[in-house]
Amino acid sequence: MNSPSVLERAAVAAGDPLRRLSDNVTGVLLGKPEAVRLAVVALLAEGHLLIEDVPGVGKTLLAKALARSLDCTFHRIQLTPDLLPADLLGTSVYDQGNARFVFHPGPVFAHVVLADEINRATPRTQSALLEAMSERQVSLDGQTRPLAAPFLVLATQNPYEFEGTYPLPESQLDRFLMRLRLGYPDRDAERHILTGHRDGEPVDRLEAVLSADDVVSLQETTRRVGVDDAIADYLLDLVHATREHADVALGASTRAALGLYRAAQAYALTDGRDYVVPDDVKRLAAPVLAHRLLLRDGAAGGAEVVVAAVVGRVRVPA
Repeated sequence: MNSPSVLERAAVAAGDPLRRLSDNVTGVLLGKPEAVRLAVVALLAEGHLLIEDVPGVGKTLLAKALARSLDCTFHRIQLTPDLLPADLLGTSVYDQGNARFVFHPGPVFAHVVLADEINRATPRTQSALLEAMSERQVSLDGQTRPLAAPFLVLATQNPYEFEGTYPLPESQLDRFLMRLRLGYPDRDAERHILTGHRDGEPVDRLEAVLSADDVVSLQETTRRVGVDDAIADYLLDLVHATREHADVALGASTRAALGLYRAAQAYALTDGRDYVVPDDVKRLAAPVLAHRLLLRDGAAGGAEVVVAAVVGRVRVPA
């Protein structure tokens, strides 16, 4: 019998901290274990997460619970129409005593940033996050300032039809690894939510279970998860099929393909595996690809319907 490889042992060892992280979050976000798992996948894949749904179903709660479960710096930004880019990134203030400008970093300089109701900010303020999300750095006043690892943006938004919201531009949507929709909890979970809030907010009592170094180590392990060439080709077939679909004006980008690749690696690791299987790619296709598609006028159904059709049509490798 062959002994397990170094990566197999690493995958098994990663299971315990990942289980503690998932259990910590699911302890307060009841009835949504798969949403919690996908949030952990975004963290492992070094991506950013967009949580979209109607008010009051736990979008901010999921983001806060994940942030509080990590012993990392955390800033919450409540985005509003009057928020300016400098309110996110920071600004230089003149120090008369030293006769020089001193940079005061904004809330984006943190390991975990919660951008609450991101689509209530104007497009100008939304675009201030693009460089930070894509390149993990901020360029201001002729200087480039790197952001510490890990760096994760958790953004929440209400559906576009709600009053006072601005649609996120396609370039910014493409920076989010995944988009989640939580939906309403089932009746049993909702009953437990009612009783669980008798003594205050359960999320405020959460304690950190992973350090920043733990997260970086898990992200490095994720990158080493094996992806067979046949599965990589299958992933690319899905991405290319979105570009050729009759209802799609703008298909998934190369960044989307890379995001699906890394997300599949992370999903496998959360299952205790050191290799990706086709079902990992199929499960993640909609969360990773759907929000990046721009549909033509008159398209039947939404982007999730298009992704489902593509997944059903593209041949799965044996």
